[in-house]
Amino acid sequence: MSFWIAPALRVIALALAALALGLVFSAEAGWGLLVVGLLGTHLFHLHQLRRLTAWLERIDKLQLEEVPESFGSWGNAYAALYRLRRDDQAGRDRLSASLQRLSQAAEALPDGVVLLDANLRIEWCNAAAMRHLGLDTVRDNGTPITHLVREPTFAAYVQDIGVEPVILRSSPTPGRSLALSLIPFAESGCLLISRDITAIELADTVRRDFVANVSHELRTPLTVIVGFLEGLVDSEAGHPSPIARQLALMYEQAQRMERLVKDLLILSGLEVNNSPANEEVVDVPAMLETLLEEGRALSAGRHELALEVSAGALYASHDELRSAFSNLISNAIRYTPEHGCGCITLRWSERDGQPFFEVADSGIGIEPEHISRLTERFYRVDKGRSSATGGTGLGLAIVKHVLIRHQARLEIESVPGKGSTFRAVFPSERRAE
Repeated sequence: MSFWIAPALRVIALALAALALGLVFSAEAGWGLLVVGLLGTHLFHLHQLRRLTAWLERIDKLQLEEVPESFGSWGNAYAALYRLRRDDQAGRDRLSASLQRLSQAAEALPDGVVLLDANLRIEWCNAAAMRHLGLDTVRDNGTPITHLVREPTFAAYVQDIGVEPVILRSSPTPGRSLALSLIPFAESGCLLISRDITAIELADTVRRDFVANVSHELRTPLTVIVGFLEGLVDSEAGHPSPIARQLALMYEQAQRMERLVKDLLILSGLEVNNSPANEEVVDVPAMLETLLEEGRALSAGRHELALEVSAGALYASHDELRSAFSNLISNAIRYTPEHGCGCITLRWSERDGQPFFEVADSGIGIEPEHISRLTERFYRVDKGRSSATGGTGLGLAIVKHVLIRHQARLEIESVPGKGSTFRAVFPSERRAE
């Protein structure tokens, strides 16, 4: 309401002055004063409006002090604009400082960061990304990242972004290995994160070589020890003496160590072998018949084993597939108690066109928190029971590596106290018609 008081008083004062002039001199003089006053007021407002328009057209180029000045209502309006402009400038300064700080933080990251738009075009990258991928912020701005990182594995990863990062070993710097991850954010953009894993891969290579070399060196003396112990155990057979029991225990533990060395060598071979699995037609039903008999021999009549077959042959590596299936079967036998049902079912079938091998037991089951870690080397749910059953702790790790080499996956379902189901699912492309 206060906005209208001053203009209203000016109009009233002009009208009274015109009335007084008309009464003293003439009506024409009074009307003339009123018209001139209103016309002057109108021209004044037009002048102020022109100043405001000109200022708004140059607002981004003007300094805070260049806001127009006036009096009356226009003075109040310009004062309000000055405050808005001041607050806006302060907000911009804070935003600019925050962006600069964020940019400095991104530049200090050891990992490469590339900001991409919805079409995977480069908008910005930090110094680490420039070193890792050979990018240039100015030259490559607006260029699709797939035009600069020309690796088939990365192109496939971009088309189907997965959980696991893609490993790039042919980077601009020879001998460097990078892990690349795409992380969607906001509504349409994504971040490409590059991490130098050269040191990690080198340490992993040293570890694998060490394990393989040690296992290889242990194999020969262990074979000799097991052979001599077997002869001594046979010679003491039928003599329930303390020496016979000690020899039997030594023989048992030596056999266990021999199995451990064998599994370590198999696992090391799978880890260092980057070539695709051998493509041969494997008669899986015939293989499972053999494994069923081996499983019955291992069980020694303590379990009831059954085989169900409704699928055919598979393109795979015979030896690797046999190792993986044998480990799944032996695990089921070891962890299924003799009492109760003791049933173990082997199943070779298809689901949605995908062949799968399934081992279902009625054993002790597995708690949910352990399932995600079962394929780790030497991970044991029950350390005491694993030692008692003669397991090496490497069986499921071997299974995982074999399945990865065959583009397959391992599914695990388990209910504590009721049993477990381990399922190896293969892609439909590996079916041998």
